Amino acid sequence: MKLSSLLVWCVLIFSGAAMAKEAAPMAADLEVEKRMVAISEELRCLVCQNESLSGSHAELAQDLRREIRKMIAEGKTDKEILDFMVDRYGDFVRYRPPMKPTTWLLWGGPFLFLAGGLAALIAFLRRRAKDNAAPLLSDEERRRAATLLDQTKP
Repeated sequence: MKLSSLLVWCVLIFSGAAMAKEAAPMAADLEVEKRMVAISEELRCLVCQNESLSGSHAELAQDLRREIRKMIAEGKTDKEILDFMVDRYGDFVRYRPPMKPTTWLLWGGPFLFLAGGLAALIAFLRRRAKDNAAPLLSDEERRRAATLLDQTKP
């Protein structure tokens, strides 16, 4: 009984090592790797869309990081690499797209929604205050109310 349980434990322990994957390759040069991380922090993962390219584990992100390393090795500047990615995937790939007519709505949209929401809130509050306000009384209605109030006093 002990030998079989020991054998089972050995199989379980070593089967995990057999299924382990090789770590993702990093650049041989630490400076290249730092530069690749800095560039990929500026880019959005096209699969995840809410994660930077440097933090994503998607296969496309790994391919793009490999492509960035290759371009760095070819001597391209950061601007050339970013321009290549924008040309290939559009302004959406950048976390901070440039200010130009095609991205004005992207930059100004949140402020437009905020202004519209504030205008709607103010209109709602004014309408509610107007609906809840006491109606104006004519002189005759005031006299009548005053006599009714005087009658109820002891």
